[in-house]
Amino acid sequence: MSKIGFLTDSCSDIPQELADKYGIEVVGFPINLDGKEYIERRDMTNNEFYEMMRNSDAVPTTAAITQLQWCEIYQRYEAEGYTDLVHLVMNGGGSSTYNNALKAVEMFDEECPGHTLRVRVLDSHTYSMPYGWYFCECARKVRNGGELNACVDELLRKLDCVEICLAAYSLRQMKKSGRVSAAAAVVGDLLGIRPIISLNDGVSKVESKVRGDAAVPAAMVKWVQGRVDNVKDMPYMVAYTSGTAKRDELVKLCRKTFGHPPMFVFQLGGVVSANTGPDAVAIVFEGHPRHLEAYTPSLP
Repeated sequence: MSKIGFLTDSCSDIPQELADKYGIEVVGFPINLDGKEYIERRDMTNNEFYEMMRNSDAVPTTAAITQLQWCEIYQRYEAEGYTDLVHLVMNGGGSSTYNNALKAVEMFDEECPGHTLRVRVLDSHTYSMPYGWYFCECARKVRNGGELNACVDELLRKLDCVEICLAAYSLRQMKKSGRVSAAAAVVGDLLGIRPIISLNDGVSKVESKVRGDAAVPAAMVKWVQGRVDNVKDMPYMVAYTSGTAKRDELVKLCRKTFGHPPMFVFQLGGVVSANTGPDAVAIVFEGHPRHLEAYTPSLP
């Protein structure tokens, strides 16, 4: 009889109640700030991390989860009698964590010859709940009797369509992290310039710039409208950091324009907000398929 495990990292931003509900293990990323290392989800909440960023002059940095860590986790699943482990990882282009997971499979095979655990390592090609949500859906369907391969195939098709439209209300963190130049950040903040950023296949691009906070939601919604054929049928989510008023404003406009509420509203965790800063919002939505062949599982 099959015993199936689901494994991911904290960049997925899956709320703990959903992780518990669907039996998903979430491994926290190390985050360094002011010379101290924290493990996401264990040592601080999202709101605590936002305040830490506001009160620090340093730039938070994240470290990859190592192949040794992954290998030890695989060994635990094998010891506990699991037959299959679906391991979905944050964008491989933005972290060595994905490659570490692939190497961990090789290490696992060497250290545990004859093991019967089938490990599928999948690159999400994205960040945050854009892969966390669909991973929850995959686990839910499998737990309810769905066939594993079919559920994983559906997960990969969804990931091939997911897009992110993000806006940061301050360029301070992006300046500190090197995402924008210091001069551009200073001028941008003085003039109230807010970049509208797309994040597809793990690649960020400034799509437009607006002046003033009030112009941000409309600019985001307009960009999303230009990416899909019919927003009335478009599944979407809204993300935020600490700005609940800005969150509510964006949700209200999305609901009015798209004609239906978001599937989910969630907070951006430490890995993403370390780059965006503590004042950001995003729309996550399903666009057109891109290149499904890139999502082929590493193991059958």
